[in-house]
Amino acid sequence: MKLWLDGGLQDIETARVSVFDHGLTVGDGIFETVKAVEGRPFALTRHLDRLTRSARGLGLPAPDLDEIRRACTAVLDANPMPLGRLRITYTGGHGPLGSDRGEHGPTLVVALGASARRPDTTAVITVPWTRNERGAVTGLKTTSYAENVVALARAREQGASEALFGNTVGQLCEGTGSNVFVVLDGEIHTPPLASGCLAGITRALAVEWTGARETDLPLDVLERADEIFLTSTLRDVQAVHRVGGRQLPDAPGPVTAKAMRVFDERAGDDLDP
Repeated sequence: MKLWLDGGLQDIETARVSVFDHGLTVGDGIFETVKAVEGRPFALTRHLDRLTRSARGLGLPAPDLDEIRRACTAVLDANPMPLGRLRITYTGGHGPLGSDRGEHGPTLVVALGASARRPDTTAVITVPWTRNERGAVTGLKTTSYAENVVALARAREQGASEALFGNTVGQLCEGTGSNVFVVLDGEIHTPPLASGCLAGITRALAVEWTGARETDLPLDVLERADEIFLTSTLRDVQAVHRVGGRQLPDAPGPVTAKAMRVFDERAGDDLDP
């Protein structure tokens, strides 16, 4: 396996990032996860646009998108696989052991791991912790993921693949690595970006392709929604068959099944929508 590190391909066994890299010491970095199908990235332009927005929001130098595209191509060509998780990581680079940044410039890593198609349905839980919809890094895809690690571990303990958060005012927000949609009286709804959720790439495409409405939703909507589904880069559209102790035995329901079918068809027609 080969990855791209700061300007070129390197063997995964010998590639090294400084122990003083700000992405390691204080989580000062951003990233994107891109689905790769038969060596071709899906929605790469949208992912790079979001990477640029995240860099701007974190105060990092604007990433060189031409280099990142070259890196993605090189890594995909060097590691052929039918379905992959292409990870672009961009950090503050070598810095002091504190929150101040150094002068060495950013670190860029592009790596690839094998993936498999997700099941059509999954179980989720809610967690007692909240997303801060007014935080300094709200809406940015940063490498500061410890909160998600803790919540996802709680989900795994309860036989679920995802944990859903409310925000500080009790509204439904998002999962650790996914966006959430609910079906109410035949209509699809998803929390708006103002809820504090990440502007998911798959979320945006699902909204465009299904006509879903962005709606402020109380967290307890999960107790009465007719159908629930998640979206993310590697889940695409995935139905929920259990949320906490509540079973949705007919998942995927008819609205979710149609959304899954529409997404598969549209994504298959255009790899960079």
